Amino acid sequence: MYKKIGPTFDYKTKKEFPSKLMDWIGDVFYDILPKHGYEIRDEQIYTAFQLADAVCNKKVHLAEAEVGTGKTFAYLLTAIAYAGFSGKPVVIACASTALQEQLAGPKGDIQTLSRILGLEIDAPMAKDPRQYVCDERVSGIGGMFGDATASDEINQWLARTTKGERSEMPHISDSVWRQIGWDETMPCDACPRRGFCKLVKVREHYRSSKDLIIADHSIFFQDLWTRDERIADGKMPMLPDYSLVIFDEGHKVILPAAMGAGRQIHKEDIDNIILSIEEIQGARTSLVVSAIALDQATSNFFEKLNQNVIDDEQSERLAVRTDDILLKAADTFHKALDRLLLEIQIEEELYIDELPESTLHTFEIQIELSITALARFGRDKGREVITWVDRADSSFWVVPRNLSNMLDKHLFLKKLPVVFTSGTLSDEGDFGYLMRNLGLKDPARSTVGSPFDIEEQVVVYLHQPSFEDTDSAKFSRKIKQLLCLLKENGGRALILVNSLKEVRKIRKEISGYELPFEVLWEDKGERGYLVQKFRAEVTSVLVGSTFWEGIDVPGESLSLVVVWQLPFPSLDPLIEMRRKEAEEEGMNPLITVDYPEMGLKLKQGCGRLIRTKDDRGAIAVMDQVIGTPWEKVVMRALPRGSKIKTLEHRDI
Repeated sequence: MYKKIGPTFDYKTKKEFPSKLMDWIGDVFYDILPKHGYEIRDEQIYTAFQLADAVCNKKVHLAEAEVGTGKTFAYLLTAIAYAGFSGKPVVIACASTALQEQLAGPKGDIQTLSRILGLEIDAPMAKDPRQYVCDERVSGIGGMFGDATASDEINQWLARTTKGERSEMPHISDSVWRQIGWDETMPCDACPRRGFCKLVKVREHYRSSKDLIIADHSIFFQDLWTRDERIADGKMPMLPDYSLVIFDEGHKVILPAAMGAGRQIHKEDIDNIILSIEEIQGARTSLVVSAIALDQATSNFFEKLNQNVIDDEQSERLAVRTDDILLKAADTFHKALDRLLLEIQIEEELYIDELPESTLHTFEIQIELSITALARFGRDKGREVITWVDRADSSFWVVPRNLSNMLDKHLFLKKLPVVFTSGTLSDEGDFGYLMRNLGLKDPARSTVGSPFDIEEQVVVYLHQPSFEDTDSAKFSRKIKQLLCLLKENGGRALILVNSLKEVRKIRKEISGYELPFEVLWEDKGERGYLVQKFRAEVTSVLVGSTFWEGIDVPGESLSLVVVWQLPFPSLDPLIEMRRKEAEEEGMNPLITVDYPEMGLKLKQGCGRLIRTKDDRGAIAVMDQVIGTPWEKVVMRALPRGSKIKTLEHRDI
């Protein structure tokens, strides 16, 4: 018989709650879980007590718990109890949909814990609203989504889906989804389908939760940055009032925080607005003239923007060089948008039927968002913002520079308990880099290593110092060592590189060799499919630049991790801003930004090897380490306690 979450244990006063919580956590870990086959882990229990103390005292807490600790159960116990105590839900913000499902899906951690404890825990998932179909948009398209085959498949899905979630149709292209998926430009307040909207129903479900809300980082920050504005406008926030927020994979919050606070301009959206106006029969002259002027201004701005892009093959976000020519083009673009916005507003007042009112309203929102982005970009010659061009869709992003101040104002000063947890938050207990990024002065901190027997489970190979003069000689040596390692290990390897260019370079070099196992290349398949195949085909090898974190391959399919290149950070604009800020504060950006970034990413990559107490394997670092300025950083990032050996030169 399940009992609804209220008090999970008895306490007479609020003052009693902290001590009773500690007692209950001890009972669960020392008595209840072992009866269900779970081993007692001191690292897990320590983390759970530290989190409970931080939450009860409404602290910001950085909890680093390495692989195998069981950090999920550690924070769930406090989250469950605190929701009942406070009368408000606890938000657990995850870095990916996969982690949300791992927590709140069928047979997930929450369901497992609720069964063991005899509790009924309501834990709906709050996913990014952009992952849901917009029925109003679908109706306006008329059932044609590219070619006939794709249209049939999508229409069949639309006819049977109740959730309208993109994950149900993962093969829908980005271009098609942009036509049918929800985004912030939709005029939801005036939508005739509002009462039947799939997104509205999802929101109603998770807003009503009294226990936990399993959100992703994106929706959390969309809510955080818009909450005050939505309340002032008489609208409901995306998330209800909550009593505690826990960031799982807390080292990943900066990017979604930035994107949630930023504004994006799609040239394709502006072009569609212009085309729709130009196709109006008998349109007013001033409206057409404004559309033509905007067309010219848009093309000129994006032409100048692309000329100022600093391409870096390692980065998905391409930095933009701001100069007077680009700023002038942005100002012209801004003024052209202003003029067309006025004309569209006049069009709405005239009740002209050539374009539906909902379409005009959508155009209005799209233009207003673009104007906001350009206004921010033009202020103080772009010094107040971070800008980039998205490699995937060529959109232009404008993000406030003062993210740490915004986090302080909207989150940390609210006196709510906030927990950041991950296996990689610090450099051997030094949380300085993360604290600077988040703008934290003196948070509570805890760190525990892995409970696994790393000394027996992991060996690390570092190659001897090399005196080769040419890059080609070094590359040739690395290829020979790689092939020897793969053959000796019988495949079963993950090869981590820094760019797709390097993936292709390795493939070209080894294509002439007969290998007794399949090699899976990142640029030859969808990421999830490749990981699934890597797990299933035991002797296969996976090569890529996006597998440093977020993949879990326990067992015999992975017994060798090859770090082909040390993951020094790219020219990513967010990293560049940290470098500039370090210089402005009189610090060396190489030591205070580049080395910590590299160390944390390397730690994540090495963490792919050992996922259970039964895993065994090796890590081979192919870049120079010994005798370099970054030797200590690398050594601290390697699994603690692992055996270090020399990677000897071998002939194939």
